[in-house]
Parts: sequence; structure tokens; C-alpha cells
Amino acid sequence: MIFRQLFHQGSCTYSYLVASRRGGEACLVDPVLEQVERYLRLLEELELSLVMAIDTHLHADHVTGAGRLSAQTDCVTVMGRETEAELVSLRVADGERLDLDGVTLEALHTPGHTPDSYCFLLGDRVLTGDTLFIRGTGRTDFQGGDPAAQYDSIFGKLLRLPDRTLVFPGHDYKGDTVSTIGEERAFNPRLQVGCVQDYVAVMNGLDLPKPRLMEVALPANRRLGLPPVAPEPVSVLDLPGAYFI
Repeated sequence: MIFRQLFHQGSCTYSYLVASRRGGEACLVDPVLEQVERYLRLLEELELSLVMAIDTHLHADHVTGAGRLSAQTDCVTVMGRETEAELVSLRVADGERLDLDGVTLEALHTPGHTPDSYCFLLGDRVLTGDTLFIRGTGRTDFQGGDPAAQYDSIFGKLLRLPDRTLVFPGHDYKGDTVSTIGEERAFNPRLQVGCVQDYVAVMNGLDLPKPRLMEVALPANRRLGLPPVAPEPVSVLDLPGAYFI
């Protein structure tokens, strides 16, 4: 299997390129707009055909490259069915599987960071988006976040995976690249809680600044990173009841 973890310094975002073999079909998970040319170059080098661009949720800290990738490669854009994003080709639900040329990704609905947050299980590894980080978890204090829902997503789904399952997050701010479910259960400080109420208290007490690009990223990502379509010019003669005196 081809598996590449690609880092965007500006937003500390990890994107993932997945394919079964050189020359086969591929998908990109959480692509960043500024990195599209890099992705296209890598796809060409590996002789891969991009068939899916997947966003784990509606991002607030960077603009997605999914729309531009679709425009340039005709790949399908994929998000969870709960998303507010427009122009999504395929909306997946919890437990559904995405198949491409020998690789299967299982969609896991993991709300909490946002209502439309998903993780994707890929054999011995899970792409956790902004739900579970290495020694951290995604914030829940805006954009429909819900710490109780995130507790259920993490403890009710992710931590039920085998301990050896590799954890590949959507961000890291310390330089870490990979963990395991067992490690996070044992050492993630936000998971050392006795009940959902304790977790809610931890998350509600973080007092984090809002993402720097939030006001730009959210409206852009509702259109998958594509610019708004300019309205067609309207002649006064086309208006209802238009007349001249």
C-alpha cells in the first residue's frame, strides 16, 4: 500500500495520500488548498489516478483543496452527510465504506469537534481528523462543537479499536506524526477522566483563541475551497415589469 503523510506548515495540517499500488487509484484526505500543486506532482510521480478527495469535516483553520483537485482531476469529493458544505459529490454515513482499487476506508461518524466530523478506518490505522490528536483532542468550543458528543465518539468508537491501531491525526503542533490507540488511552491527558462530565469540564476550561483564518476558511470551505460564482449580469429589460418612460 502507498501511504503518505503530507504536512502543511502554515496550519500544522496533515493530509494523507492513500493508494493500493503505484499506477493505481488514489484518494487524498484533508487536502490543503496551498498544497494542490504538490499533490498533483506527487500523483504524477507515482503514476496515480486521483479518484477521491475526502474532507473529515468543515475546517476552520485552513481552506480545503478538494474543490480545486476535483476541478483539475475530475475526482469525487467526499464528506459526511451531516456537513453544511455545498458541492459535495458523495456524502457518506457512519459505517459506510469507500472502495478504491484494493483499498477500503470505513467511515466513522465522530461528532464533537464539529457535527460533521468523521474518522476513516484503513486496515491497521485510523485517520482521526480533528477528533483525536496525539496527546490531545480537537477543540469543541465553536462551530457546533459538543464535548459530550466528542467523549462518546472517542470512548465509544475510537478507543474500542485494537490497541495496536495506528493513529494518524489531522493536525499536530509539536512535530509528532503517529501514535496508537493504546498509547492515547494510556497517556493522552485529556482522556484521563472518569466520566463524560469530567471530560466536558476539561474541554470547557481550555479557553483557546479562535483560529486565525476562521472568518476566511469557513465560508470558503462551504464551497470546498472554490471561489463564489459571479452572478450573471442582468439587463433592465430582463426585470419583471421593466419599462421605459
